[in-house]
Amino acid sequence: MAQQRETKDSKLKLQETLSSCTLQLSPPPLSPSTTTTTTTTTESTPLTKSTLSSDSIFLHENKLKRREKELNRCRCNGCNKKLGLMGFRCRCGQMFCPKHRYSDRHGCSFDYKAAGKEAIARENPLVRAAKLVKV
Repeated sequence: MAQQRETKDSKLKLQETLSSCTLQLSPPPLSPSTTTTTTTTTESTPLTKSTLSSDSIFLHENKLKRREKELNRCRCNGCNKKLGLMGFRCRCGQMFCPKHRYSDRHGCSFDYKAAGKEAIARENPLVRAAKLVKV
């Protein structure tokens, strides 16, 4: 049964980019030119408490989203188990451990039926005869 699924999965493969499980928790270093321009901009315009609080909230939310995305990259979306090099990427775009890699083991949102129909339509184009001119 598992071999049949794997062969079906290999036949219906779609192009997808696989990412490695490398975590970069530190932000990229800023170049000196960007740091000087930001400091001059903040010095020239006076900031009020409302703009400071809204800007800081916005930056804090972005940092949380980025960190959450980086931390969940190498974990199974079904059981939150660390994957390392053993992760399986599903067609729905998420990483899973060996127990949850099949679509029936996790709530997969990928439409296998539509993908199969599209693959058949691509491989077997409709053949039509040219119209005959009536005499």
